[in-house]
Amino acid sequence: MSDRLLQFLLIDPDPIFRLGLKVTLETIPNLQVIADVATETAALQVLSDINSRQIKLIILELDNEQLELQFCKQLKALYPHIPILLLSSQPQPELLIAAKAIGINGYCPKGISISQLVPIIQEVANGGYYWFVDPVIVNSPLPFFKLRNNLQNSGIKNIDQALFQITEQLKLPEKTLLNKAILAGQRRELLAARWVVNHLLTTEEERQKLPRKILSSQIVFQSDSQPLINIPPVVSSQKLQSELLTLCLSKLQFPLHNISNTPLEIDILREDKKRELLYIILQKFSQQLDEIYAFNFDKNQLFNLTDKILMDLWQFTITKFFGNYSQITLDKQEINVVKFLLDKTTNSQTEIIKKAPLFFELLSYLLLFTDLYIDNISYPAGSTEAQSQALVILENLFIHIANTVIQPLLNYLADVETIKQNFYDRQMISTREIEKFRNNLSWKYQLYQYITEAQTIFESRYELFIFSPRGIAKISIYSPRNQELAQLSGIPLGVTLILEFRDAISPRIQSLVGFLGTGIVFVLTQVIGKGLGLVGRGILQGIGSVSLTEKGQRKNK
Repeated sequence: MSDRLLQFLLIDPDPIFRLGLKVTLETIPNLQVIADVATETAALQVLSDINSRQIKLIILELDNEQLELQFCKQLKALYPHIPILLLSSQPQPELLIAAKAIGINGYCPKGISISQLVPIIQEVANGGYYWFVDPVIVNSPLPFFKLRNNLQNSGIKNIDQALFQITEQLKLPEKTLLNKAILAGQRRELLAARWVVNHLLTTEEERQKLPRKILSSQIVFQSDSQPLINIPPVVSSQKLQSELLTLCLSKLQFPLHNISNTPLEIDILREDKKRELLYIILQKFSQQLDEIYAFNFDKNQLFNLTDKILMDLWQFTITKFFGNYSQITLDKQEINVVKFLLDKTTNSQTEIIKKAPLFFELLSYLLLFTDLYIDNISYPAGSTEAQSQALVILENLFIHIANTVIQPLLNYLADVETIKQNFYDRQMISTREIEKFRNNLSWKYQLYQYITEAQTIFESRYELFIFSPRGIAKISIYSPRNQELAQLSGIPLGVTLILEFRDAISPRIQSLVGFLGTGIVFVLTQVIGKGLGLVGRGILQGIGSVSLTEKGQRKNK
């Protein structure tokens, strides 16, 4: 590579991908990301603030929209001397053809390795061209390629609609056992048909590129409630991730009502909405693992990424979950729900989002194949025990993110009719019930902030929520929390001191109470009891003597 410093601008809405690509490329000599931004507006601002001659290349994420092509035209008009390299995860052939026609210099898929990407960047930055050729597209003429995609999408859409209708019918309580059995059989047939459509209309190359995007292809349904998992042995971190996510996916079919004694934010949702919310989180987390895995981060880099991953997961979930109901009326004004909730995010809410227990340990296990240290035991990576412990952490993560997604909704839009109609359980739609629910949550927050959290830190444990066959349950696991204990102050620190004082004096008080109790028993039984016994005996003897004397006197008369 030339000694000349190659500076480039990175434009991508995904913060994890931007950070990962930036960190990875800057480890290579003579490459420098001069700026990384999420939006077109921010990119134009950067280009206007600095000398555009410094930038030798613009790397731009191309989504399946026409907006990016318009932005590309704008860049080419304003800065014709800067080459543009497009990246995309799922490109449409016609978009690539249009991009090439407006003068874009290159394209490659997002999943390409860094060793392949670096020479491509150098080639395009030096005025060359590079257009990645997908063998799937080469082997499929464009009309046939589009026809095949349309057939596949149309078929899966029809199957999904039929699956939804049958699932809704199975929920009806008036259905007879025979009708439910027939519907269950139809459901299994549709699931099998979906699997066939995915495999017959997808080439082997495409299936290899999508190992985890459709996790349901690894599940064969045995009955309505018990899926039979067919997973190959774990031999790599990627297969380990796939197995764990598939197991979690199957557990999402369990009932989702709360059976713990702790109120949860998602308790206000209908069960189908809870499941939809958790599915969104699972799918996004799976995508995040794919993206992070491609960059080969070390442990320190991964640790620095944890907060960004959680915030990206939370923001994406809010956008996706509320996207279909984005416009509502509030105080006679039309507002965008997603933008409103994201704008209302406070520092305290951000801190709550980042407090996902053992999240870094889970990422290290899934991405770096490290052993899992839980409950004072080290579990070898990939072992059955490690998978079981990792599944517990993963389930709690999904429930934690789901709760933090609903929290701002309850704070600002809880009593909006559109929200209640589309999301809430029917027993929670009255204003009185909503206020009771919010008050219970408020008490939980206060108790957790001042007492519960301090107690669990002092006791070196976490309380985690899991999916059980009866609903969402709560368990407790041991984990060292000495650093958090050292940072406590104010009321939480006072709570730990009270607990420590109670632990210190409790055995002494018990001993004292035991000693006093023994003394009291001795006095009552040996002193007072015997004294009362002697007095009673004397009285009885006296009564007896008087009686005998009186009888003798009567006889003498």
